[in-house]
Amino acid sequence: MIRVLQKADIERVVDIWLDTNLKAHYFIPGQYWKNNIDLVKEMLPQAEVYVYENDCQIEGFIGLNDEYMEGIFVRDEMQSQGIGKLLLNFVKEKKTKLYLNVYQKNTRAIRFYQREDFEIQREGLDEVTGEKDYVMVWQRGKSL
Repeated sequence: MIRVLQKADIERVVDIWLDTNLKAHYFIPGQYWKNNIDLVKEMLPQAEVYVYENDCQIEGFIGLNDEYMEGIFVRDEMQSQGIGKLLLNFVKEKKTKLYLNVYQKNTRAIRFYQREDFEIQREGLDEVTGEKDYVMVWQRGKSL
């Protein structure tokens, strides 16, 4: 089931956020993510966040800020089971355009987004981490 984030979900969602970032972004020091936990807890209630829940257990979530996708995060043990795709399809029904930043070294995420009809628009640099990234865009009705 996909539903809107509730205040009671925040601790669980932050745990998934941290664990997923540490594993997917092995090339960024873990302390960077740990230092941002309080900021994420503060920002979650202000963002458009949907959680995927199975048997009363949150397995993943997607965060949006208008058309900007902050990210899709799925619990490590539940990855590659279609949860990310379900969350993405859920928000594709609500939006006509989505865009995101993804680190160039995160090839697994890049492949996922390309399979889901996102196109690389341009290269960039995340000033905070010093890592190169891509801006990727999806538009309804426009597929590769």
